[in-house]
Amino acid sequence: MDPLQVGIFLLVGASGWAVVTTRAPLHQSLVAGFFGLTLSLLFVVLQAPDVALSEMVVGAVAFPLMVLLTVAKTRAGDGK
Repeated sequence: MDPLQVGIFLLVGASGWAVVTTRAPLHQSLVAGFFGLTLSLLFVVLQAPDVALSEMVVGAVAFPLMVLLTVAKTRAGDGK
């Protein structure tokens, strides 16, 4: 296995651990976005660019955006 692949695998593992250990939903959505970016990078290194593009759209953009919108909507409803 290539040293670059090993480094990316370790980065994906560390960012996944960071997602699990982050407690605040707002912070967790940002860390989950970073996790999606690292997974996209891993797929590029593993020569799967189509999977990398899909992961970037879903894991790095759509999912964190949906979590942020949900947290904002929930916090806006608390004041009523």
